[in-house]
Amino acid sequence: MAVTDPIGDMLTRIRNACSREKATVEVPYSKLRLNVLDTMKREGYIRDIQINEIDKAKKSINVELKYVNGEPVIQEMKRISKPGRRVFSPIQDLPLHYNGLGTYILSTSKGVLSDQEARAKNIGGEVLCNLF
Repeated sequence: MAVTDPIGDMLTRIRNACSREKATVEVPYSKLRLNVLDTMKREGYIRDIQINEIDKAKKSINVELKYVNGEPVIQEMKRISKPGRRVFSPIQDLPLHYNGLGTYILSTSKGVLSDQEARAKNIGGEVLCNLF
């Protein structure tokens, strides 16, 4: 069955694995998913990512989740821009998530960036999701 929202599916898999206190979760491979996960790793929400090649045509991404004192680092994860309603924002109009404690992940012309990286480069884009 085809997935209509691959980013939303990935976030749901991670959210479910965190609620079940799993150490790792497997996500189907795509460049956009890999870039979003790389941004999450740079921001400290996940521990590590590894690409598993099942065969020549199939790949998956193994995501190692991060916990502090038995609690998942990711407390809240929400999809903002959906296939039915895309949300674009210039960086100066994007509010701080939880007064700067949370993170927005944006798809920009310079790649997938966190809101802090996008503010440093002064570029806006499609707001994919927010994390706390």
